[in-house]
Amino acid sequence: MNIEAFALSRLPRILFGAGRIAELPALIREFGGRALLITGKQSFRNSPYWPPLIAVLKQQGISWEQETVGGEPSPQWVDEAVARHRAAGIDVVIGIGGGSVLDAGKAVAGLLPHHVSVMNFLEGIGTGNYAGPALPYIAVPTTAGTGSEATKNAVLSVQGPEGFKKSFRHECLVPAYAVVDPELLTTCSPALIAANGMDALTQLMESYVSSKANPMTDALALSGIRAVKDGFFPAWAGGSQPEAVMGRAAMAYAALLSGITLAQVGLGAVHGLASPLGAFFPIPHGVVCGTLLAAATEVNIRALRHRQARHPALAKYAELGVLLSGKQAAAAETAHADLIELLHEWTTRLALPRLREYGVAQKDFSRIIANCRGNSMKTNPIVLDDEEVRAILAQRW
Repeated sequence: MNIEAFALSRLPRILFGAGRIAELPALIREFGGRALLITGKQSFRNSPYWPPLIAVLKQQGISWEQETVGGEPSPQWVDEAVARHRAAGIDVVIGIGGGSVLDAGKAVAGLLPHHVSVMNFLEGIGTGNYAGPALPYIAVPTTAGTGSEATKNAVLSVQGPEGFKKSFRHECLVPAYAVVDPELLTTCSPALIAANGMDALTQLMESYVSSKANPMTDALALSGIRAVKDGFFPAWAGGSQPEAVMGRAAMAYAALLSGITLAQVGLGAVHGLASPLGAFFPIPHGVVCGTLLAAATEVNIRALRHRQARHPALAKYAELGVLLSGKQAAAAETAHADLIELLHEWTTRLALPRLREYGVAQKDFSRIIANCRGNSMKTNPIVLDDEEVRAILAQRW
């Protein structure tokens, strides 16, 4: 095997397994006795896990302040949260929630030691050069989708006609700990499991065929994709049966690996489109990924066949077709067809919404395409022209 040079970015210390949330107070104590807890507005705070956590924090003499974030955090929210807590003597920040909450926590931890707006450090907008330091940060995901617990970027959004989604990104923002407890997924609705699961699968697939992929990230991506195959639909069905418990653990694992791989090698066309779609329209990130994955895979394969028939990504797509469909294919083209058919079937089975259900009109396609050429598109296995990108949008409009 010819293994070319590659680099591995920093990762958090990972604690994975059912019940690991109970270790959180001891982890907080490693950094001091004054914590800032950032959660969603309701889900975790209304769950059965919140009261015992607060009770143990009190028992151990840990004082804390609280912030809640609803939806995707904006730069304004980050700046205001930092201003509220800058003088509080915070030793450690803890984010407990979905990807938006975890991103919000990263940004706040990164900015608390500094007297400057986060806008200064947003990619493509700010002119500042962030070099840290950041406060210690502990990420506790309660959904299985973004893998934000394993990445160095905090995605911040301003929604509307002039909106944007941009990253505040630095290795200082990588969490000190990622506490991944699959039991926390029991509060997720089937719709949330569906969107987040497709987000994780998209990230794993896009990492696997990324132009920067390497043997190490390939191994992790394939492991995560196998976990999605085994666990996605049992987790989506929900309940307390052993299959559902196994499914939630598998999806928590898959989402974690998707965060690790995307942080190392980047993503692709789906995430390139997710940025403007999420900025201009009120469409959740996981829904964008889920609804576009089959179409983007189909367009990518077609473009590769037409322009780069020997590209290694075609063999990888064929491998994924065999892995996910369980069908042995005599030819790569058959395996490609099996993969595309299966992804379309999942899109239908999960009842993933079409773009028009969130106010996207066909006249908006040109503006979306004009704003989709960010970092994710740069690691797509092939450069798609505007008409190919339009074909992805049109399929799911």
